[in-house]
Amino acid sequence: MSDNDAIAARLEEMADRLEAEGVQYKPNAYRRAADSVRAHTVAIERLYEEGGEDAIAEIDDVGEAIAAKAAEFLETGTIGELAALREEFPVEIEALTAVEGVGPKTVRSLYDALGVETLDDLEAAAAAGEIREVSGFGEKTEANILENVAFAREAQRRSLLGEARPLAGRLIARFEDHEAVASVETAGSLRRWRPTIGDVDVLVGSDDAEAVVDAFESWDGVGSVIEAGTSKASVRSEGFRIDLRVVAPEEFGAALQYFTGSKDHNVALRNRAIAMGLKLNEYGVFDVSGIDDPDAGQRVGERVAGGTERGVYDALGMDWIPPELRENRGEIERAADGDLPELLTATDLNGDLHVHTDYSDGDGTLREMIEAAAAYGHEYVSIADHATGPGMVGGVGLDDAELAAQLDAIRELAAEAPIEVLAGVEANIGADGEISVGEAVLADLDVVVASPHSGLDGDGTDRLVAAIEHPEVDVLGHPTGRLLNRRPGHDIDIERVADAAAEHDTALEINADPRRLDLRSSHVAAAIEAGATVVINTDAHAASAYDHVRFGVHTARRGWAEPADVLNCRDAEGLRAFLER
Repeated sequence: MSDNDAIAARLEEMADRLEAEGVQYKPNAYRRAADSVRAHTVAIERLYEEGGEDAIAEIDDVGEAIAAKAAEFLETGTIGELAALREEFPVEIEALTAVEGVGPKTVRSLYDALGVETLDDLEAAAAAGEIREVSGFGEKTEANILENVAFAREAQRRSLLGEARPLAGRLIARFEDHEAVASVETAGSLRRWRPTIGDVDVLVGSDDAEAVVDAFESWDGVGSVIEAGTSKASVRSEGFRIDLRVVAPEEFGAALQYFTGSKDHNVALRNRAIAMGLKLNEYGVFDVSGIDDPDAGQRVGERVAGGTERGVYDALGMDWIPPELRENRGEIERAADGDLPELLTATDLNGDLHVHTDYSDGDGTLREMIEAAAAYGHEYVSIADHATGPGMVGGVGLDDAELAAQLDAIRELAAEAPIEVLAGVEANIGADGEISVGEAVLADLDVVVASPHSGLDGDGTDRLVAAIEHPEVDVLGHPTGRLLNRRPGHDIDIERVADAAAEHDTALEINADPRRLDLRSSHVAAAIEAGATVVINTDAHAASAYDHVRFGVHTARRGWAEPADVLNCRDAEGLRAFLER
């Protein structure tokens, strides 16, 4: 875990423990700070080394007090105040609050009454019928807790976007064909294409909410029904919780905007509405300029928008903002000025420069992967099988002689292929930035992707910059080496990496494998700011993985990328010009 993630996790834990104690305001401040620390593009340890606590305090939502706690953790590995809170309240609060319906205050109540400290304690207390005897609880609450403990054990980690999207797509398809459904869309972090998500949120516009809820409950993808009402329902499916909300069609746009988030984006929008004499909520945009008490009800005032999302933003004097940008990172001001970027789309991409075959650890042959790229609509593809080197186990990497032999095979197939086929490699970056392929072979290849696969602890900036500076390296592959929910990868100073990439005309990869999504979106934004070129590659190990490109595209969009920023938005001639620089 990187220092940014470690500190963010501790700030979130402090928030939960303070909330359990009934402390007001501070919990939300700690949660906002945790989000900002986790998303910050520079390793917090580097900030501290270069500028002390003052540099940490410059991170959004991090003031002097929280910066001091972060510095304390960096110096000692602990935060004294958090240690005291743990001693006073010795519970596994993260595990317990992962149980549906159990929040920090519930944890406090069950600890005080029954001494519940762990998930095992919670499960045992529920099974023994002890929770129903605690004031404020009952048999139904106890039964729900008991049912949800097992699910919480499996779902403590956030789920991968790549696992949730196909499931949501199947549900959306069911609703699109339903006669009672006027409109349907995903919401929440799934619609914003965050790399990991909590629950799957689905919003439906309909005048017959009961029919929609019935269709939801009877969907063949449902494992169990958690709860169901007249306009809302929740089910479990394939390890996910899916929350459905049905709204009136004339309010669908406002509800979609509201439930898509993010929270910070929505707060900023509401403040803008207030300044304009308007009221914005999930039911619409209302003119309350002549209303004595705008807070007298949710639908007070004259409705001026709500049916469509674009109408909501238009009523606020703004261009519609793509969901990927809704993080309150300057998008509201840019939309008000009519200056949002023209984000790239999947149709802008012309090829893939990082594809594996059965020469290393891929499933498809050279011919199969080339034909699949052509069928997908690509203009070009580069074969980039693994070279030998650190991180390659099981003999999957090719040595120089094997790479030379593969190059001949690629050239032979390229002569008859319907698209342009380039010969490449995914070389390994050693601890000191050395490239695991001989110079003579590198010089013969069309595309050299260099990636870290081992030694991913600590700061990898120097190592990556050394690889970028190598004259034969064209692409820096999955730069941090992270695997979502499995390993964080190494810390990098993205500004320094991006500056080096811009100087040496080395493209920084957005690896579209949904297990990676590396570069992350904040790194993409920093790369573009520095003038570096990014490239979206699938790292495909099978023909079916070409479709993963969409995850890379949306990650790029979250980083405000336009087609001009992305190498493989160029045609084959433009790509060649970049490679031959």
